[in-house]
Amino acid sequence: MTPAVPDVFDPRVYARGVPHDRYQALRDHHPVAWQPEPAVLGWPEGPGFWAVTRHADVVRVLKDASVYSSYLGATQIRDPDPADLPFIRGMMLNQDPPAHGRLRRLVSRAFTPRRVEAFEESVRNRARTLLHKALHENENENADTDTDTDTVDLVATVTDDYALLNLADLLGVPESDRALLLHWTRRVIGYQDPDETTVPTGPPVNPRSPSALADMFAYADELTAHKRAHPADDIMSTLATDPDLTPPERQMFFFLLTIAGNDTVRSAAPGGLALLAGSPPAYEQLRTGKAEWAPALDELLRRHPPVLTFRRTATEDTTLAGAPIKRGDKVVVFHASANHDERVFPAPFTLDLARAPNPHVSFGDGPHVCLGAHFARLQLRALYEEVGRTLPALTLAAPPKRLVSNFINGIKELRMHPDTHPHTPTIR
Repeated sequence: MTPAVPDVFDPRVYARGVPHDRYQALRDHHPVAWQPEPAVLGWPEGPGFWAVTRHADVVRVLKDASVYSSYLGATQIRDPDPADLPFIRGMMLNQDPPAHGRLRRLVSRAFTPRRVEAFEESVRNRARTLLHKALHENENENADTDTDTDTVDLVATVTDDYALLNLADLLGVPESDRALLLHWTRRVIGYQDPDETTVPTGPPVNPRSPSALADMFAYADELTAHKRAHPADDIMSTLATDPDLTPPERQMFFFLLTIAGNDTVRSAAPGGLALLAGSPPAYEQLRTGKAEWAPALDELLRRHPPVLTFRRTATEDTTLAGAPIKRGDKVVVFHASANHDERVFPAPFTLDLARAPNPHVSFGDGPHVCLGAHFARLQLRALYEEVGRTLPALTLAAPPKRLVSNFINGIKELRMHPDTHPHTPTIR
């Protein structure tokens, strides 16, 4: 008897952990499964969608923009308001080739490898400084209160600021304005989470609607004018002076870089640390330089992808893994499920820092593969190296507190017991 189709839509499920048992049931018995979209957390009922959970099918959907469109209904599971859809389609993330390719080429002029590599020293110094501050303040608090609550939340004290400040440097956002980036990121990314929402009463507000983004876009225009008058070696200076970009395109790029550029590392960094805390032998391999960084980073990203889902819309009637998909149907790929597909990854729940090959889809695939993946990897490596130099052991003081979201694989709190006993740093 074929098992029933489990629910992988409800955002509250993900607050308890990525539902790998449900994903496996889908991969094994319902690889492309129809999911109802009930009303939840104040959001109205939707028409439902196809959940795609096997690696091969996820890659097929991500690569075939002619059949699975990012433009028709945008890329979030929940349908946008029809009045907002033309506006939302202006973002590069929500376009198909060839229009998508034009925008990607334009922003690539600013996102050069040379510019990214130039940030390595400052990124590493920032990781070291934030860790030192977090652990030093924790020691002082314990000494002042004569308590034995020797724990520190690495999200609040390290990883949130780390991702935010690195992005602000790359974009060229003035220091006085940098808190705005985190405010906007939390508002857009955490919209499903009652702890993160900024609307205390009344119906929920789509954080990607024109009205919700008015303050961010106004700031983008001010920053563009400032960069034209005072150009520097940063991405916003390059975008501000690019004659091929329209003002709305600049606004949308600022939105995309602020949200996606911040939250990729903001989600991946604590996720990787939690995985290493759960696997002391793997952490020791990294800390002592016995693991190579490139495959190790890919393995941590495979196990904890920053993004859980992306939506496409079928442009025609088609069939995927035997499922009869109709034109206009929503088709949603599940990254964390694809990354743990036993058909591709032997022993998928083993943290194998030397895993090769490792064709994870944590940065997507096809035309929308993550433009900032190189910068994200640079930041993650620097952070993990500095953690390894500072902490000879990673010990969780409590389970990670997770974001209520079926979109972002977010961790809101990662409380550790900081072991800072003197040792000889051997990580390299």
